[in-house]
Amino acid sequence: MRRHVRVLTRTGIAVATAGAIALTTSPGASAADLSYSAATSVGVHNSYDKAKYPYFADALDSGAGMLELDVWTNVFGASWRVSHNNPIGNDNNCVNAANASELRTKSRDRDLGGCLSDIRAWHDAHPGHRPIQLKIEMKDGFAANIGRGPTQLDSLLTAKLGDALLRPADVVGSHPDLDSAVRADGWPARSALAGKFVVELIPGTVEEGNPFDSLWTDREYATHLRDLAAAGRLREASAFPAVHGAAAGDPRTRYTDTTIRPWFVMYDGDAAAYAGGTIDTAWYDERHYLVVMTDAQNVSPAIDGTNPTEAQARDRVALLAGRHASVVSADWYPLPAVLATVVPRGTAG
Repeated sequence: MRRHVRVLTRTGIAVATAGAIALTTSPGASAADLSYSAATSVGVHNSYDKAKYPYFADALDSGAGMLELDVWTNVFGASWRVSHNNPIGNDNNCVNAANASELRTKSRDRDLGGCLSDIRAWHDAHPGHRPIQLKIEMKDGFAANIGRGPTQLDSLLTAKLGDALLRPADVVGSHPDLDSAVRADGWPARSALAGKFVVELIPGTVEEGNPFDSLWTDREYATHLRDLAAAGRLREASAFPAVHGAAAGDPRTRYTDTTIRPWFVMYDGDAAAYAGGTIDTAWYDERHYLVVMTDAQNVSPAIDGTNPTEAQARDRVALLAGRHASVVSADWYPLPAVLATVVPRGTAG
């Protein structure tokens, strides 16, 4: 396999030029040979759920390429809460570990800072681990008026994960924005992202259903990125906003403010919609955009959402890799061999 590599002058991270990559499934090829956007991995929905993993360290140990946290910010609870249904408290498998020895010894139900502490403790104990996408669903959106806005999230992520983060500035390099950067240079190779976390932000279900909320997470954080870049402070940013919801064409046209559109290079939506034949998913792959395809089990023919056979799950991953998924997401936590799968994107198995 022949590959050309560019190095971003600001960051020194090697980036594979995706247009020059000849993907192969030969026995000599490995996941590390692929750029981050040229691979398809598998994610676990709501991996903070104690019914899935007793401890978040177990989710980190699972081999999954993406793990998900749900975060609440409203004034009725303290700090950044992590739970699915409790908007005022924490209900999760995080323990706020100070080091690896505490990952399964302390009480659970900690806030986002506690979950990030677990991630850092696990990271320190596993140098060179696979790149992991941390998907954060902001259930009720940011609350900058009470100190839970994009700036404060950046500060928390930086304080807890620091050099373990792949930051937007690492990808942008000398380009003016994320779109220009990934279309020209692609993403770093998976080997260059060993030991890194890539934080994805999506609007939450409560936020999207709130008729009084006109500033959703995606638009708020993209505006934050644009403004930081204009001020020469992009290095402070810690996350990548995703366009939420599968749609035909360029989904960024939903944003009337055209200046924030170039700050979206991640997309997240229903796998069945992406695979249904009405969306040109190759469009994302050709531009090196990342696409998270959720509820993979519902793509026809539907399979079990939690415990399909390993063959069924692998076939579904192969199908959605062929539809240009970057991450295939479901609740397949009982299948660690499937969760650890990484295959070339855009090629069906």
